[in-house]
Amino acid sequence: MAGIFDIELHDGDNVPQDESDDDIIEAAEGEYDTNPNVNAILDSENVERVQLSEQTVNPGQDKVGPKDFELCKILGEGGYGKVFQVRKVSGKDKGSIFAMKVLCKASIIRNQKDTAHTKAERNILEAVKHPFIVNLIYAFQTGGKLYLILEYLCGGELFTYLDREGIFLEDTACFYLSEIILALEHLHKLGIIYRDLKPENILLDREGHVKLTDFGLCKEHIGEGTVTHTFCGTIEYMAPEILTRSGHGKAVDWWSLGALMYDMLTGMPPFTADDRKKTIEKILKGKLALPQYLTPDARDLIRKLLKRQVAQRLGSGPEDAKQIMSHNFFKHINWQDVISRKLEPPFKPALKSADDTSQFDEQFTQTVPVDSPVESTLSESANLIFQGFTYVAPSVLEGMYSQSRVGNSRSPRRNYLGSSHGGRGFSPRSLDISNRTHFQTQQRFHPLGHNSMEDTEMMDIGHLSGHA
Repeated sequence: MAGIFDIELHDGDNVPQDESDDDIIEAAEGEYDTNPNVNAILDSENVERVQLSEQTVNPGQDKVGPKDFELCKILGEGGYGKVFQVRKVSGKDKGSIFAMKVLCKASIIRNQKDTAHTKAERNILEAVKHPFIVNLIYAFQTGGKLYLILEYLCGGELFTYLDREGIFLEDTACFYLSEIILALEHLHKLGIIYRDLKPENILLDREGHVKLTDFGLCKEHIGEGTVTHTFCGTIEYMAPEILTRSGHGKAVDWWSLGALMYDMLTGMPPFTADDRKKTIEKILKGKLALPQYLTPDARDLIRKLLKRQVAQRLGSGPEDAKQIMSHNFFKHINWQDVISRKLEPPFKPALKSADDTSQFDEQFTQTVPVDSPVESTLSESANLIFQGFTYVAPSVLEGMYSQSRVGNSRSPRRNYLGSSHGGRGFSPRSLDISNRTHFQTQQRFHPLGHNSMEDTEMMDIGHLSGHA
């Protein structure tokens, strides 16, 4: 999938030539000027002169910027910026509520991987349109910041509901897993692996349906048999092949799905420990303990998703999600009803209005929303890195050119995970590191910088996996 930032140049000799003569214009010699005087043409009274400006270039399109959005609440914040709830104050969609993700350019360009992942997230959000994936509405930039305007998902994080309930019944887990599977299947068909599936990155809309968010760790252009080696994700949900850095593909998402399913049904991810090294050791070598209260179908699906050998893992073959969808755990699921959003969500968020923030952490929503000023200004050459970032959703453009149309248990995860909100992306925990050991090879997650963290981590992993 070609991204907005990806420009590929080809030599003229390699471009296929259309040998058809349909476009040839027959003209006799002397009927056209072989050496025209450009200056004379420009001085001619027959030439219309137009001043280039925002009004004459792409007329009719809104020039959206920070001034067009009123800050309402803070939904989350971290090392790179903040996520706000905002209200549009101009244009056809005036009054609409959105989530605004603000990223500081100066922080991003310090690390090449950060820059690449930011571009990838922007490209993916534009390209991917799916009922269970968050929608990008606008993207724009200022001299020091990048802005992503996303649909506001007022239902909050799936983590909140799981934390509140302790564990889910299998029917409840089946509902969420079915919608997540279709979202991952869609990404895989586009050559994208998600790589950060966890309850914090799964948000609910106002009806209670799933929306995947935070695409900062995604990898594009992954075809069948293609692998990548980036060490990233959240440890408790990371597949063994990411930890050993032996090369991974789309099957890592199915391992994460198995870990998420286990989390939903037991209240905790399958492999956890007091520190990072012990957690990794359990993921690579630990025995999978399945509670007796799980049904045989649930136990079988979890086992097949958490196979350490990629070739044995359910969903690892060319059929991808279809292998998982045909498992007996989903025997009562009508997949056409799932994609049509006809299934009744197990939890419908209790909301008072479209701008309700009650499902988000008060430590953020009670803070006065301020878009902090930029402390440093990038050079012109540095800003060129983000050329092409601006975006307006087709649904918004169509509107511009048409008429306006009118009782809770205590979660067993609390002792291990705590209840603080830090994180990356749209979710409150989605901009910075949370209690879980979430990381990518990025400086913000480790005071020593990404290389020190990555090298130390790989020494630990090499020792544990026998590949020192």
